[in-house]
Amino acid sequence: MRTFRIVSVCAGLILIAGILPAAGGGERPSLTPITVVLDWTVNTNHTGLYVALEEGYYREEGLAVSIITPPETGGVSLLLAGKAQFAVSYQEEVTYARAAGRPVKAIAAVIQHNTSGFAARVEEGIRTPKDFEGKTYGGWGSPIEEAVLKAVMQAYGADYAKVRNVTVRAVDFFAATEGEVDFMWIFEGWDGVAARLKGIPITYIPIAEIEPALDYYTPVLVTTDGYIEQHPEVVRAFLRATSRGYRFAIEHPDEGAEILLSYAPELDPDLVRESQRYLAGQYARGAARWGEMKLEVWRRFADWLTRHGLLEGAFVPEEAFTNEFLP
Repeated sequence: MRTFRIVSVCAGLILIAGILPAAGGGERPSLTPITVVLDWTVNTNHTGLYVALEEGYYREEGLAVSIITPPETGGVSLLLAGKAQFAVSYQEEVTYARAAGRPVKAIAAVIQHNTSGFAARVEEGIRTPKDFEGKTYGGWGSPIEEAVLKAVMQAYGADYAKVRNVTVRAVDFFAATEGEVDFMWIFEGWDGVAARLKGIPITYIPIAEIEPALDYYTPVLVTTDGYIEQHPEVVRAFLRATSRGYRFAIEHPDEGAEILLSYAPELDPDLVRESQRYLAGQYARGAARWGEMKLEVWRRFADWLTRHGLLEGAFVPEEAFTNEFLP
């Protein structure tokens, strides 16, 4: 079971700012407490958040930020319960939430393009989705995951019924593929990099190259409609600081990696450094600024879900995201 790991942000400074008078006679303004809940354990998708934390960008914006890992129910559940102000999520999660009437809104794309895909060890003989037939897929048990697998196989004239689909959840790619699993859905910037470092040849099939509609935003930063309405300046301040953090990670990937490792020393240092170098070129690839999102991407993915019978309820793409608060 995942456990919370709370990163406290300068508790002493927060206390002092709240209760001691500043030099010159007036009281120093207290910092606004903010909780950010991640989507998973700490990894290089989150580097910009930790850079903003370490470099004091949040404090400069008047924010006392704590970053926590999610419970089993996911980060968005804490957001909707009012126990976090911001969360790391995915376009697909936001899409389903909005269609179900839950007021989750994306405020920034962490990475501009979908850097995930299907991967297998080379010896499995998988070259295209047609080769998935007769193989065992290891996944996390999501309906959309199964639908994507079916769709990409159909596009290659393959029969999904010939795939054995087993749920492995948090088991990593290398451990799973040493056992009964033949292929998995991975992120190139993490498991793909790890494979190169381990000297394990893999075949990698990018999702976005199979189906353009699957080039969606993953991950994204989210908050709620209500929080935006009540605290627009806090949202703006949070994104100013966070954007600075990601720009730092883009321009100084090696330094960004060391900052992330200082908060998550249990991670493999070589993997973090190489992953960070890869993501430095991905965070804002092709965009005018970090975090920017396009309506076309949201609409195209929702249309794809609808065509495959995966999206019910009223989904309005224009209401699912905003670029308004990006610097």
